[in-house]
Amino acid sequence: MLRQDFIRTARAKGLRESRVIWRHALKAAMVSIIPVIGVQAGFVLSGAVYIETVFQWPGVGRMLVTAILTRDILLVQGGVVIVATCYVLFNLAVDVTQSLLDPRVKT
Repeated sequence: MLRQDFIRTARAKGLRESRVIWRHALKAAMVSIIPVIGVQAGFVLSGAVYIETVFQWPGVGRMLVTAILTRDILLVQGGVVIVATCYVLFNLAVDVTQSLLDPRVKT
Protein backbone atom coordinates (compact mmCIF):
# COMPACT_ATOMS: atom_id res chain seq x y z
CA MET A 1 0.00 0.00 0.00
CA LEU A 2 2.75 2.46 0.84
CA ARG A 3 4.40 1.85 -2.54
CA GLN A 4 1.41 2.97 -4.60
CA ASP A 5 1.77 5.78 -7.12
CA PHE A 6 -0.40 8.25 -5.24
CA ILE A 7 1.66 7.75 -2.06
CA ARG A 8 4.89 8.35 -3.99
CA THR A 9 3.34 11.45 -5.54
CA ALA A 10 2.33 12.80 -2.12
CA ARG A 11 5.86 12.24 -0.84
CA ALA A 12 7.28 13.90 -3.96
CA LYS A 13 5.13 16.96 -3.27
CA GLY A 14 7.02 17.32 -0.01
CA LEU A 15 4.28 16.36 2.40
CA ARG A 16 5.31 15.14 5.82
CA GLU A 17 5.34 11.37 6.28
CA SER A 18 2.67 11.50 8.99
CA ARG A 19 0.36 13.47 6.68
CA VAL A 20 0.99 11.02 3.84
CA ILE A 21 0.10 8.08 6.04
CA TRP A 22 -2.92 9.60 7.79
CA ARG A 23 -4.39 11.50 4.85
CA HIS A 24 -3.60 9.31 1.86
CA ALA A 25 -2.69 5.77 2.92
CA LEU A 26 -5.25 5.38 5.69
CA LYS A 27 -8.01 6.80 3.53
CA ALA A 28 -7.22 4.28 0.79
CA ALA A 29 -7.02 1.42 3.28
CA MET A 30 -10.35 2.31 4.90
CA VAL A 31 -12.17 1.86 1.58
CA SER A 32 -11.78 -1.90 1.85
CA ILE A 33 -12.16 -2.12 5.64
CA ILE A 34 -15.42 -0.21 6.09
CA PRO A 35 -17.70 -2.74 4.28
CA VAL A 36 -16.29 -5.50 6.49
CA ILE A 37 -17.09 -3.45 9.58
CA GLY A 38 -20.67 -2.99 8.35
CA VAL A 39 -21.15 -6.70 7.75
CA GLN A 40 -19.67 -7.52 11.15
CA ALA A 41 -22.06 -5.05 12.80
CA GLY A 42 -24.94 -7.01 11.25
CA PHE A 43 -23.51 -10.27 12.58
CA VAL A 44 -23.15 -8.76 16.04
CA LEU A 45 -26.76 -7.68 15.89
CA SER A 46 -27.95 -11.15 14.94
CA GLY A 47 -25.53 -12.83 17.35
CA ALA A 48 -27.10 -10.94 20.24
CA VAL A 49 -30.00 -13.39 20.14
CA TYR A 50 -27.67 -16.32 20.85
CA ILE A 51 -25.49 -14.60 23.43
CA GLU A 52 -28.38 -13.13 25.39
CA THR A 53 -30.22 -16.45 25.39
CA VAL A 54 -27.23 -18.56 26.45
CA PHE A 55 -26.03 -16.19 29.19
CA GLN A 56 -29.55 -15.11 30.27
CA TRP A 57 -28.79 -11.43 29.70
CA PRO A 58 -31.74 -9.10 29.28
CA GLY A 59 -31.87 -7.49 25.87
CA VAL A 60 -33.58 -7.36 22.51
CA GLY A 61 -32.38 -10.83 21.50
CA ARG A 62 -33.70 -12.51 24.61
CA MET A 63 -36.92 -10.52 24.33
CA LEU A 64 -37.39 -11.82 20.79
CA VAL A 65 -36.80 -15.42 21.83
CA THR A 66 -39.25 -15.08 24.73
CA ALA A 67 -41.83 -13.48 22.44
CA ILE A 68 -41.45 -16.29 19.91
CA LEU A 69 -41.84 -18.95 22.60
CA THR A 70 -44.94 -17.28 24.04
CA ARG A 71 -46.30 -16.54 20.53
CA ASP A 72 -46.55 -12.80 21.12
CA ILE A 73 -46.82 -11.84 17.45
CA LEU A 74 -46.91 -8.07 17.95
CA LEU A 75 -43.76 -8.10 20.06
CA VAL A 76 -42.00 -10.32 17.52
CA GLN A 77 -42.98 -7.95 14.72
CA GLY A 78 -41.81 -4.92 16.69
CA GLY A 79 -38.51 -6.56 17.58
CA VAL A 80 -37.88 -7.62 14.00
CA VAL A 81 -38.64 -4.09 12.81
CA ILE A 82 -36.17 -2.64 15.33
CA VAL A 83 -33.43 -5.11 14.42
CA ALA A 84 -34.03 -4.63 10.69
CA THR A 85 -33.98 -0.85 11.06
CA CYS A 86 -30.67 -1.01 12.92
CA TYR A 87 -29.25 -3.28 10.22
CA VAL A 88 -30.39 -0.90 7.46
CA LEU A 89 -28.94 2.09 9.33
CA PHE A 90 -25.59 0.30 9.70
CA ASN A 91 -25.53 -0.40 5.98
CA LEU A 92 -26.54 3.17 5.16
CA ALA A 93 -23.75 4.52 7.36
CA VAL A 94 -21.28 2.19 5.63
CA ASP A 95 -22.41 3.31 2.17
CA VAL A 96 -22.24 7.00 3.04
CA THR A 97 -18.82 6.64 4.65
CA GLN A 98 -17.50 4.65 1.74
CA SER A 99 -18.77 7.20 -0.79
CA LEU A 100 -17.10 9.99 1.19
CA LEU A 101 -13.79 8.15 1.23
CA ASP A 102 -13.80 6.88 -2.35
CA PRO A 103 -15.30 9.05 -5.09
CA ARG A 104 -15.47 6.06 -7.46
CA VAL A 105 -18.25 4.51 -5.35
CA LYS A 106 -20.69 7.42 -5.83
CA THR A 107 -22.33 5.88 -8.90
